[in-house]
Amino acid sequence: MRLPVTPTTTLWRELRDRVRRHNAGGRVIVAVDGLDGAGKTVFADGLAEVFAETGDAVFRASTDGFHRPRSERYLRGRHSPEGFYRDSFDYATFRRVLIDPFRDGAQTAGTTGFQLAAFDVVRDAPVESQWVTAPLDAVLVVDGVFLHRPELRDLWDWSIWLDVPFEVSYARMALRDGSDPDPDAYSNARYRQGQEIYLREARPQEAASVIVDNVDLAHPRIVGRS
Repeated sequence: MRLPVTPTTTLWRELRDRVRRHNAGGRVIVAVDGLDGAGKTVFADGLAEVFAETGDAVFRASTDGFHRPRSERYLRGRHSPEGFYRDSFDYATFRRVLIDPFRDGAQTAGTTGFQLAAFDVVRDAPVESQWVTAPLDAVLVVDGVFLHRPELRDLWDWSIWLDVPFEVSYARMALRDGSDPDPDAYSNARYRQGQEIYLREARPQEAASVIVDNVDLAHPRIVGRS
């Protein structure tokens, strides 16, 4: 089923075509990064849909499915920004059960299984393993925060940074989650300051393949990079 033509779907298709100009076939991994509240999940879902329009086998994952247990996430303290940035996600498992086997299957279609999620952060427990396989030509779209940290950058064939200011992202999260819309609120300090560490250390806008201004969800636009 083809999505209707809107400014947003037109941009998704343009990005899909850019990815394909650089990666004509085989296994391709695309990352969608941005602040909490930048619109990553919806954007990544839409991008996956326009890849499917052209007949690609498409898979969706998020680093939200690869959290560490609560006891590990809060080792530095319940309110630690450092802990949010450095301890939230189990990247070793992420690579072992998803990224590496997805890549390995590029030579042996249908024989190497991979897992699209490994942990339920709400239940604070591992999820039941569900292994899937893919054809030789397949696209994996991954969304999440911190995807351009140095140890992850080489995992992506192509990547997107969704650019929004904190004022916009926290207003969106307030509507979505009932949180405080003020980025400077004490309840937001762990998350805002953790993301500021990421922005300062990793410079994701310099690492992304393309930067998309996603302030207006109905009219996203490319504003930088290739």
